[in-house]
Amino acid sequence: MYKFVASIFLISLFFIGIQFKANAQYRIAQIDIEGNAKTKAYIILRELPYHVGSIVIKDSLPLLNTLAKEQLINSSLFNEVTITSAQIDSAAIKIKINVSERWYFFPLPYFRWVDRNFSEWWNEQHHSLDRVNYGINLRQSNATGNNDRLTLGIITGYTHQVVARYQFPFIDKKLKFGMGLGWQYFTQKELNTATFFDKQVYTKTNADIQNGYRTNVNFFYRPNLFERLSVQVGYGNSTISDSAILVQPNYFPNHSTSLSYGDIGINFSKTKFDYNAYPTEGNSTDIGLFQRFSKGTNLSSFSWREFYAHRINRNNFYLIESSSLAKLVPNQNYLDSRLMGYGNMQMNGFEYYVVDGNAGSIAKAEWHHLLGNYTLPKKTGFAITDRLNKHLPDIKYHFWLKAFTNLGYVYTEHPVNNSKLSNTLLRSAGIGLDIISVYDLVIKIDYSVNQLGDKGVYLHGGINF
Repeated sequence: MYKFVASIFLISLFFIGIQFKANAQYRIAQIDIEGNAKTKAYIILRELPYHVGSIVIKDSLPLLNTLAKEQLINSSLFNEVTITSAQIDSAAIKIKINVSERWYFFPLPYFRWVDRNFSEWWNEQHHSLDRVNYGINLRQSNATGNNDRLTLGIITGYTHQVVARYQFPFIDKKLKFGMGLGWQYFTQKELNTATFFDKQVYTKTNADIQNGYRTNVNFFYRPNLFERLSVQVGYGNSTISDSAILVQPNYFPNHSTSLSYGDIGINFSKTKFDYNAYPTEGNSTDIGLFQRFSKGTNLSSFSWREFYAHRINRNNFYLIESSSLAKLVPNQNYLDSRLMGYGNMQMNGFEYYVVDGNAGSIAKAEWHHLLGNYTLPKKTGFAITDRLNKHLPDIKYHFWLKAFTNLGYVYTEHPVNNSKLSNTLLRSAGIGLDIISVYDLVIKIDYSVNQLGDKGVYLHGGINF
């Protein structure tokens, strides 16, 4: 009996010891950062789920380090991030973070079609260079090492624009409040003045058909790693020519040739993704309120967007996305009627269409399968290229095969101009190939078919400098 009790006691102590070891707690005694030649250390520390002095459970440390890596990559400051931990003594550990910074200054030649997507410009507009904006765009990311961004642009072509923007994410010691400023002046000789059979119709003149300006100031509040609240206050003016009024007298509210306005937009977002540019795990919520103030022409709108991605295993994930937008427009006019085909309200298979209305919703479901990866060799055999490649990050491509389906609906109080797509269920489906690489490069090649029987290959995406 004594031996039996003693055996049970020893076995219990063994399992208690295992449990105690598994739940062992450590204090983070120090955090060392390497590779941040320009980025301030506190900007990196702001993205971590722990700090010096934090008490962490041993079993949770790998997950916390993974979250820290994802947050730093999603800051768009670094190409690569490595995080390791080492035990100092039985109660303390140190964290070592090694980052590889991106290039932050890009004096880029600007070349971009003005249509809503590449496919519309290439096929519907016959890739006309008359419908292209070009110029110079000077972008200085991380300008002072505080993850701030300065943009100066002089653009000509289809639209003549002068753009200046500056965004500073933190203006307080606790790194919770930020602000930004923006200014834009533009003129153009062609204007989308109507929608006919759910396609945009343009009016072109030799003289300027529209000109205007807009200035705005933004305020940001970020209480934690995942939530953000922003408020944007803007003021602007837009004027169209008599030629535009003859074609579309209801372009602006009250049949006016100009619109002067002030507006305020409030947006709340909660985002937790493994990789913001191409999420395979995580979720996000975006809620937006917008109010435009102008004499007799006020506009109110509400938007809601949900995004959920779940990784089944290393090679497969699925995502579900929904977007909704509702507008309260006291004075019906063409400018304020735009809905489907603009902003986040995009459906695969309807790249050539727009749907005007008062409210609409979209639901998307996708399944993705990893086909493989490819790393571009750094040694090419050319001395100049090989020397340059030593200073560049590894360029790795990820190829994802996908299948998708979309549903949508747009409510229009007063359907006009032979709309076939308003007040009806919109449906599309297809397959595609996504290509992902450095600097948040995401290229999507989709083959879609919609309820009208339209079939085609569509190209989307770009690179984030």
